[in-house]
Amino acid sequence: MTMSASKRLPAALLLLGTGWAIGYAQHPKPDFLLRIDAPAGETIVECVSGCEFIGARDLGNPDAGRMMVYNYGCRGDGVERCSGKVAGWVIR
Repeated sequence: MTMSASKRLPAALLLLGTGWAIGYAQHPKPDFLLRIDAPAGETIVECVSGCEFIGARDLGNPDAGRMMVYNYGCRGDGVERCSGKVAGWVIR
């Protein structure tokens, strides 16, 4: 028994959507989100104990790993301050 093309496409889309929903549900949301305002140059945010970080811009990236130290920077003519966001998880 074969399915017609008009039935295969919706079935394939349904399977794809189901797989995406299951994968998205397994991606945990961060416990906290920090906004950092610092002088121009490099800024280092370090978790000393009980947490892990990820850059807020990487939240939707499944290949981005969690880290204990997160750094970012900005520079340029006329740049005096820069800001960034760091998402994190409390490790119990």
